[in-house]
Amino acid sequence: MKSVAVLKKPKMITGVNSFECSFDAKSINESFARLLVSAFVSQLDPTVADMTDLKTAVSEAVTNCIVHAYRDREKYKNARVYLSGVYFPDGTVSITVKDKGCGIDDIKQAMEPLYTTSPSDERSGMGFTVIAGLSDKLKVSSDVGKGTTVTIEKKVFGG
Repeated sequence: MKSVAVLKKPKMITGVNSFECSFDAKSINESFARLLVSAFVSQLDPTVADMTDLKTAVSEAVTNCIVHAYRDREKYKNARVYLSGVYFPDGTVSITVKDKGCGIDDIKQAMEPLYTTSPSDERSGMGFTVIAGLSDKLKVSSDVGKGTTVTIEKKVFGG
């Protein structure tokens, strides 16, 4: 009797619509990320305030990747930012910003207002504070030396 290998399908996100992309970890691409998210979320007919909140939160998360995760530019010459999103029937939007950079040693400390890994660059240390304030739910996971994943959830109305 022959044995048959059964491949399991990966667990799929059961949203209404989704996207995935990646781009060079360059400051100029922060505006691209904002534009992509606003085009994606516009399908839900969000309020101007909800759209602004999401674009600003994504901007902060992408900036964190570029400035902090890939701060050693020699080590991360071909650095990428991975951006994905999904929206659900209830109007909740989930946006994930991921990097494969240095990772965060202490997430709790990194989320403290005014904490920064780049004080000499005059960074304010308010990135995660701003993201948390503009989103309904914020999840941060990280492995030192492997990267960080930031997931932002916000309920937008009109969807």
